Amino acid sequence: MSGLRTFTLTVMGTTDLHGNLFNWDYYLDREFDDYAHNDVGLAKISTLVSGVRDDVGRHRTLLLDAGDTIQGTPLAYYYAKVEPITRAHVHPMAAAMNAIGYTAAAVGNHEFNYGLQVLRMFERQLDFPLLAANAIDVSTGLPAFAPYVVKTVWRTGGPPLRVGILGLTNPGIAVWDRAVVEGLLTFPGLVEQALHWVPEVRAKSDLVIVAAHSGADLSSSLGDQVPFPENCAELVAETVPGIDAILVGHAHVEIPQRFVTNKVTGRPVLLTEPLFWGKRLSLMEFDFQVDSRWELVGSRSSVLSSASVDEDPRIVRLLRRDHEKVVTYVNARIGTCLEAMSAARSRFEDTPALGFINHVQALEVAKSTSLPVISLCAPFNRAAAIPAGEVSIRDVAGLYIFDNTLLGVRMTGAQLRDFLEESARYFRQVSGPGPFTAAEVSADVPDYNFDIAYGLSAPLTYDIDIAQPEGSRIVGLAYDGVPVSDSFEFAVAVNNYRQAGGGDFPHIASAPVLHNQQQEIRQLLIDWVKAAGVLDPAAFTRSDWRLVASGVPVVISTNG
Repeated sequence: MSGLRTFTLTVMGTTDLHGNLFNWDYYLDREFDDYAHNDVGLAKISTLVSGVRDDVGRHRTLLLDAGDTIQGTPLAYYYAKVEPITRAHVHPMAAAMNAIGYTAAAVGNHEFNYGLQVLRMFERQLDFPLLAANAIDVSTGLPAFAPYVVKTVWRTGGPPLRVGILGLTNPGIAVWDRAVVEGLLTFPGLVEQALHWVPEVRAKSDLVIVAAHSGADLSSSLGDQVPFPENCAELVAETVPGIDAILVGHAHVEIPQRFVTNKVTGRPVLLTEPLFWGKRLSLMEFDFQVDSRWELVGSRSSVLSSASVDEDPRIVRLLRRDHEKVVTYVNARIGTCLEAMSAARSRFEDTPALGFINHVQALEVAKSTSLPVISLCAPFNRAAAIPAGEVSIRDVAGLYIFDNTLLGVRMTGAQLRDFLEESARYFRQVSGPGPFTAAEVSADVPDYNFDIAYGLSAPLTYDIDIAQPEGSRIVGLAYDGVPVSDSFEFAVAVNNYRQAGGGDFPHIASAPVLHNQQQEIRQLLIDWVKAAGVLDPAAFTRSDWRLVASGVPVVISTNG
């Protein structure tokens, strides 16, 4: 045993950065803050990374990311759509990650939102590889991105340590970004592709880490649209022999440390997921001893909070100008609003804020059909509010924080009722009208999966009776005061995420498409305000739907 030597490798990880460069909220035009007083952004991550490297030695560290980097903030939108990145203008997220010194990153599903051209340009601008073993080029049958990379960590007085990093992305891309990837790329399951690639990586490596853009706990919003689960990182760890650790992404939850036992080898696999937007940095430590070969003898992980440090002045200096361009853009004035309009209570009552979104969506779809038009949208941003007086791009953009495009589809009354029943799963069953807090009536369903319906030329009215069980909650569905028959046909305005099957709502993904001009809904809202000049919430003040319990309106406390 006297010949044994030891070495500890530190591997840091981020995920779901979503275009957060600085600790800045572009919608509120101030430093970012949340209820837990987290901070965000790569500039803060850079400071944490430098601190770790100073503590253990840069040569003893690697830095990984698990995907969703170039979508999610006005900065991300600006450099994809307003001033798209070019060979001469590097994406600020790429410039920051290069300056920080990332080793490799997995491809996230949101990387595809702006199309393959933007993604490939971003990829070319990186000093490190984008990995996705399960993004397959249809024409060749081979991975469209590098499936893995093996990094050599040199150690004075010992053999080099070889670290294999396999990247896996989300099979949901085939659904969520069908318009971008259909006929070009396919996305097999994570387990299936890991079983194929890990043996090859293991044969070349002393340590195998997977960067997986897939949540740890087995779940899926995809229904039967694809034969692979959306979230399955823990299943990968259990099923595929030869993996030592997984950097988890996609689920936007924090996992400081979790061990999963591989069912084939009996060995523990380390899982960690840092909180999204650069709120946390995962820190994985791997202890090795070596005689003739390296042997992993221990591993552990934790997370560091970016709120504990200042932004790295080097990153601030490098990218301040890019950031300031975006601030100027989002603060541009485009009109006025006659009175304040908030989305805060849009989950519980008909509000002008969501009525405005639905109205603009429906107007566009009406240009492509003679059918009665209704529109569906969800309360994406509880904090969204358009002030009275001058209105800026950021005010309107805050109502619609996702980069969705608009579609129109044909649905029958029966299909619409089924759809709205699925949407009504957003609420828990209650025994009376309350009063309740929001938490007491809200089920474990994301806000973006609660769609609210709106009729364009005539009201679409209905009650959601949450005293009833799921599947029996839509009461009194009527169009222009007339009960909606099962065979009645509507043109339905909806976003591309929902139309592609996101949330696994019934009928919508198979409904005939009437309108698809690749129009970004957020830009339609901005353009509408620019053209109208004045936004009058009274024009969208209606009471088309109600939340009731046995026919009695449910009371939700204002601080819910």
